[in-house]
Order: sequence, then structure tokens, then C-alpha cells
Amino acid sequence: MPRKIKFKAELKQMMDIIIHSLYSHKEVFLRELISNASDAIDSHRFRSLTEPELAGGDEEYRIVITADEEAGILTVEDNGIGMTREEIVVNLGTLARSGTREFLDKLKEANSKDYPELIGQFGVGFYSAFMVAAQVSVKSLSALPGSEPVEWTSSGDGEFSVGRGERRTRGTQVVLELADDSKEFLQRWRIEELVRKFSDFIEHPVVLTGGEDGQRVLNSRKAIWLRPQSEVSEEEDVEFYKHLSRDTRDPARTIHFAAEGLLEYRAILFVPARVPFDLLWSPQSAGLQLYVKRVFITDDFDKLLPSYLRFVRGVVDSSDLPLNVSREMLQQNAVVEKINRGLTGKVLGSLDELKKEDRERYVEFIRQFGPILKEGVSADPGNREKIAGLLMYESSREGPGKYVSLDEYVDAAAEGQTELYYLLGEDAAELAASPYIESLKQAGREVLFFTDPVDEFVAGHLGQYKKLKFRAVDRGELEGTQDKEDKEQESKEFEGFLEFVGDKLPEVESVRLSGRLTGSASCLVAGEDAMGPQMERLMRRMGRDEDQLPAGGRILELNPGHPVVVKLRSLFDSGVGREKVADWARLLYEQAVIAEGSRLADPASFAKRVNSLLLSELEKDSG
Repeated sequence: MPRKIKFKAELKQMMDIIIHSLYSHKEVFLRELISNASDAIDSHRFRSLTEPELAGGDEEYRIVITADEEAGILTVEDNGIGMTREEIVVNLGTLARSGTREFLDKLKEANSKDYPELIGQFGVGFYSAFMVAAQVSVKSLSALPGSEPVEWTSSGDGEFSVGRGERRTRGTQVVLELADDSKEFLQRWRIEELVRKFSDFIEHPVVLTGGEDGQRVLNSRKAIWLRPQSEVSEEEDVEFYKHLSRDTRDPARTIHFAAEGLLEYRAILFVPARVPFDLLWSPQSAGLQLYVKRVFITDDFDKLLPSYLRFVRGVVDSSDLPLNVSREMLQQNAVVEKINRGLTGKVLGSLDELKKEDRERYVEFIRQFGPILKEGVSADPGNREKIAGLLMYESSREGPGKYVSLDEYVDAAAEGQTELYYLLGEDAAELAASPYIESLKQAGREVLFFTDPVDEFVAGHLGQYKKLKFRAVDRGELEGTQDKEDKEQESKEFEGFLEFVGDKLPEVESVRLSGRLTGSASCLVAGEDAMGPQMERLMRRMGRDEDQLPAGGRILELNPGHPVVVKLRSLFDSGVGREKVADWARLLYEQAVIAEGSRLADPASFAKRVNSLLLSELEKDSG
């Protein structure tokens, strides 16, 4: 007798959302059932290569759809791996394998137009059947020797029943008793329309039974990646990408690739227009499906492309790998290494073409995938220069929101310039107003804005780009436009004042005149090889203790031409009011701390000093 079991609470909540909130997207149920059937067939085909006991029967793999308009029943059946009683309870009654909780969270954030894609991404597509069915029955027989048939039934009302079934052949049959408002899905033309729309590229034949022609294969089954590029339309590429990735947007770039000769393989690759959902949740997820002679092997293998290209989606089909290859064998396979090199070169070359052909689309690609692509500078020394040539940054010349490549920076460099200047921070607009770049802007020298923490590591690994050495403008001593002799004379005139300020500010390592300031009074800089303030803050956010951070204090730089600094030095030279000089010098230091984006150690004391200065000025005005 069938046993009744309640759905887990989160699964019931998810089913309620699917049934009641996705009403306008009911048609996706058929896509999901066909995809599940295809997966079951692939699983049997693959496992039977290494588990002979699962083999049996020479019948052609196929997915059969039967529509009984009179009874109001739609059936989707496969002859795949099937399920045991335990598997059917776990797969259909507890948590979806990809995570029901994550699905629910993302569903709350998404726009309604993205709902159909979200269903497929989380492995919960089976439950979309309840959008159209008053009751769903699943009849299955596992390919495992000695398995007994099992039948699962539910009306989606919070519980399901599981009992002994009557199926006699390997596979699974999903029987839907359609609701009155969903009888359209029993019409042959409607079924044909949906299969062509969503499942045309399924490798196995999707057969519709009944009607005048008895049985009819609805899908083309032709692997698009095996066709010559000239025979594949842009519309077909886009449809295949959406079918493969379940993305709603067109890809930013499509790459057809065929390698012939000693090593033969074909591929169709796509660069998404936005970061895929699965990449956000699983940063190291693989994006390619591997086939061997049209036989699906795996979609969970990360060696076909390097990690820094893991955002690429697509299919690779090789004729030079054994069909019974295991994941462990793939890790060490020389053919895979050669495929990796070929695909990597093709993708990098295609991105370079996109950069030249469609700047706007490429800039958006950089915004989306730049942080991932930059990993390749350290991870792939052989392609380091190619990857560097693909990078783009906001800069002081173009302003926030606009990007320049490293090649464009080099081409626009001033005559005699030997350094490639950059400033690390969190926001380009803030960096554009930074005191650190004042003298460089005045001299017509461009500064790149590094707003991604990984950028500094990129600069460190590159060292230089086309003979321009990377140089952080907030570290070391930056030469201004002042004549050398004038600078030496000025340094002598300020020597006593600088020593006095340094004595009053134990927080700094030293105080010196600045060659980088033209409009601001002060700034803090690190030593030439020290860690900058932005990197320090990042390390602290990562949980590093103070004793784990590299030693090296800040240097306070003062602008000798700024009226405040000139006045302070004059007061110091007069010998009177040195207590005020010390207090106001501390204000200059605290302003510099704020300007570099760091926190003040004692904000309350800073506020008191500012208020005291304001009061003094107000009293002067009132007097």
C-alpha cells in the first residue's frame, strides 16, 4: 500500500511560489521535464560504459510525449537510468540538489521575467509540473539489477505517496493530470511549438505519439557545434546559448572553433553579457560541457579552460578522448591540455577582436568580468602580455565611467615618460579628486584608477608594460615640476619647521615637502616599497592582525606653496604661537588621513580642533 510522506517545509514553500507566482510562465514545465529525461538518458549511457551491469537492451534512447486529450493526461517518458524507491523520495520529496534555500532567496531578488531561467538553474524544474497539473505521478524502474518498480504521486498540496509500481522496463514516466486551465498543452501544435522553442538541441529524439502519423520526432537533434559556422545563423547561436546557459540575454560574443589535423575537436563558446548566476554562487564552477563523439561526458570539469576564463559557456566535442574516460583520467590527459591551449588562445583572440570592433560592448565585458580575467596575469605567464593587452581602466584623463586600455595609455604617454602611474582606491570619482594626482594632472600625465583590489597584484606581476614601469602615485617621493636647485633651497628654508612638525606628530615616520601637491595642503604617503593604505584596509577586512601587516609608517608631505603651510611656517619662524602651529599641523595630518580614506584614531579630538579653529575665526569676524 502506498505510504504518504509530507514534503519538507522549504520544498513546500518553494512549490507554492512556483505554482502561484509563475502563472504566466507555465510553458516552461515541458522544457524542464524533457531536460530531466535527457539527463536521465545521459546518466544511463555514461554509467553503463563503466558499469556493465547497468547495460541491457539495445533499444534507441528516446523521450516520448503522449497527449490524451479525452482523458486530459500528458505523459513524458524516457528510457534512462530510472530511480529506486530511495532515490525517488530524496529527489522528489526533500531538498532540490542545487539548494532550495538559495533558489528561494534568489527568486525574491529576481525580476519576474527571470523566473523561468531560475527554475532550471536550481535543479527544481520538476516541480514546475504543478503549474499545469492537478496531480502528478512518477512511475520509474531503476537500471540497477534487482530494482523494483516504484510509483510516486502528489497533487502538490503538501504531501506525496510512494508505493510499489508496475513499470517493467528501465526508465521513468511522468504522468500529468492537467488542470482545466492548462488543457492547451494537450494540443499537438502547442507541444510541437514548445519542443522546437526549448528543446530542439536535445540530442535524443523527442517523439510525439498519436495523431495521423503515429509517431513524430519533434526536435532537430543536430548538434549545432558540429555544423560549419557558415551554416549556423546568428539566431541559432543565440537560441542555443540560451538553451545551454538558461540566460535571458544574448551573449556578448560567440566563438565557433574547429581544430583539425593530429588533434580534432570542435567547440562553440559564448562570452555572456553578464556574470552568470552559477558563477556568483560557485566562483570556481566550470562553464563548458564536454562531449566525446557526441556522447555527453561531463559538465563538471574545469580543465578545458583556465580558471580565469571560467565565465565562458559552451560545448567542446572531441574525437580523440576515450568514451569511458573518468574525471581522474581527464585531469592528466595530454589531449585535454592541448584543447585547453587551443581554446584559450581562441578566446583571448576573440576578446581582442571584440575590443577593437565594439568598444561599448567590450567595456561592459570589462565591468562584468575584468576582475576574473585579471587572475590570468599571475596564473598564466605564457599569455600574460595578451591578457594585459585586454585590460582597461578608468583614468584621470578620461574621467570616471570611461575606460582606457594599457596600449592607449602608452600611446598617450608624454615624451620622455618612463612610468605608468596608478592610484588604488574604491571609487574612481574619489580618486579623480585625490590630492595624490594633482601635480601629474598639471603636467599632463595620466593616472590609471585601480578600483579592484586585485589590480595592485596585476601591476606587481607585470612590473612594466611596453617599457613603462608601473608606479603607485601614493608611495615614495614623486618629482614635481620644480627646478632641482629651487627645490633644494626651499628644503633648507623649511628644514627647522619640518623637524618641529615631525616631533609633534609621532604617528608619522617623517615630514617632507611634496612634489605631488599643487592644490591641497597635505597628504600621507607610504615608502617606495611599502604597502599602501588601500591594501592595508583590505588586509584588515580579511582579518589580518596588526602584527601580520608589513611594518612601515606614513610620511606626511606638505605643499610649500599652499597658503596654510606658508602661514604656519611664518608663525614657526617668528618664534611665537608654536603651540598653535603644532595644533594646526595636527589638523593637516588628520585631513591627510581622511583624504587617503583611512579612519582617524581620535575623531572626537579632531572635531574639537576644527571647532576651536571655527570659533577663533568667528570671533575675529565679530570683533
